[in-house]
Amino acid sequence: RSVGDALKDRFDGASRVMVSNTDLETPTQRNDAAPHRVPRRDRYRFQLRPHNPDHKSPGSKDLVYLEPSPGFCEKNPRLGIPGTHGRACNDTSIGVDGCDLMCCGRGYRTETMFVVERCN
Repeated sequence: RSVGDALKDRFDGASRVMVSNTDLETPTQRNDAAPHRVPRRDRYRFQLRPHNPDHKSPGSKDLVYLEPSPGFCEKNPRLGIPGTHGRACNDTSIGVDGCDLMCCGRGYRTETMFVVERCN
């Protein structure tokens, strides 16, 4: 449970970043015949900068993302997102099946049904 809570806290505090590789050193000119190779430890050196310049740079343990997630409310066949139009929701739930979240602020209709069943 504690691991899940820690991950949830990081997820809630995740920040959007962009990659900046302007801090990489440019290779120096060499006169030997061998092509210059970037050492493996330097090959993937890059800076993560906050997408919003007013935010501080992320730390080594911060959760970051490069692109926002696509919306799930509207249908997007290219991404395989069916959308939420016409789906049944639970009016009393505050979870992902709840009408407030699933209907994305569009409003929803409620239906009350009475079911009569035989007892055993």
